[in-house]
Amino acid sequence: MNKKIWLSSPHMGGTEEKYVKEAFDTNWIAPLGPNLDAFERAIEAHTGCGHAAALSSGTAAIHLALILAGVGPGDYVICQSFTFSASANPIRYLGAIPVFVDSEPETWNMCPQALEEAILACRDKGCCAGKPALPKAILPVHLYGMPAKMDKLCALAQSFEIPVIEDAAEAIGASLNGKSCGSFGDFGIFSFNGNKIITSSGGGALVSQNKEAVAKARFLATQARDPAPHYQHSEIGYNYRLSNVAAGIGRGQMEVLDLRVRQRRENFETYRSELGGIPGLRFLPEPDGTFSNRWLTTLLLDPEQNGGLGREHVRLALEKENMESRPLWKPMHRQPVFRDFPFFGSDCAEECFEKGLCLPSGSNLLARDLERIIETIKKTLKK
Repeated sequence: MNKKIWLSSPHMGGTEEKYVKEAFDTNWIAPLGPNLDAFERAIEAHTGCGHAAALSSGTAAIHLALILAGVGPGDYVICQSFTFSASANPIRYLGAIPVFVDSEPETWNMCPQALEEAILACRDKGCCAGKPALPKAILPVHLYGMPAKMDKLCALAQSFEIPVIEDAAEAIGASLNGKSCGSFGDFGIFSFNGNKIITSSGGGALVSQNKEAVAKARFLATQARDPAPHYQHSEIGYNYRLSNVAAGIGRGQMEVLDLRVRQRRENFETYRSELGGIPGLRFLPEPDGTFSNRWLTTLLLDPEQNGGLGREHVRLALEKENMESRPLWKPMHRQPVFRDFPFFGSDCAEECFEKGLCLPSGSNLLARDLERIIETIKKTLKK
């Protein structure tokens, strides 16, 4: 059998082991320590965000950001529908009502027009049997590392005085008009899961320009222990801090982030140059001012333009050759667990799901790996 080609596997840079060894040599195996501090400083420096808290996951970061935004039971939170479920699940942790919004075709991210429609519906009529009220937060996503239209989204949010929680889980290293993704909203979140562009073997971060808010996030993430000689708690807390050992991996990964972005973008350019002329096959270009990290190379395949061959034909052909690919995210408003919650928009997210595929995109792909993938796709679509 051919060598397995993964969708997006971890890629170490060399210094991660050194930092982990330092944690062992100095016995900093406890949750906090020098690696955690250095990892947070590196995130702050790279993103331009004033303050960062390294956490156990991006999901934990979204959960804490929602708490800091004052979200509670029955509140509305507007969430991009075209995303992974981790964007939406923390809304339900708090008993709040997710209000899903469609994407726009230029970036596949939250549509400003649909966002405004959703805000007005919540304020004027209420949604999902809830009372009329402004949403407590807006949660856009930079999908697959492509920056959302944050200038328009933030302007709308500011006009209604609604906090923005920016899901940049897939977008560290991406930017819009020179400003880092994750730094536009009141809060930004990142993920360092094993399949992300850089990893801490699991983990995430919450970032903000608000020093007090990030300090509160750290407090909540360490079980909300009050400053007392005994264990005393006046608020509900969580066990959400990243360990010093895992932060050593993340610290080393931050040192190669720019290289990893460059390697992922090179993968995208190779795919586009080799496959871009196939009828019905379309890649997502970068709008003016955007810089995508191209975490995953994605494409849309229209079967009406190539003899009925769609994304599943390509996915299964790659699978047969031991190459991992996957459909684009199934929109949240089409997920069984969220079927009873409101949705605003048209069919952009649904069309992307029906026609879209993520190709193997790891920064550790070899030239011969890319050649195998491209040749398999060409052969499949020639049929």
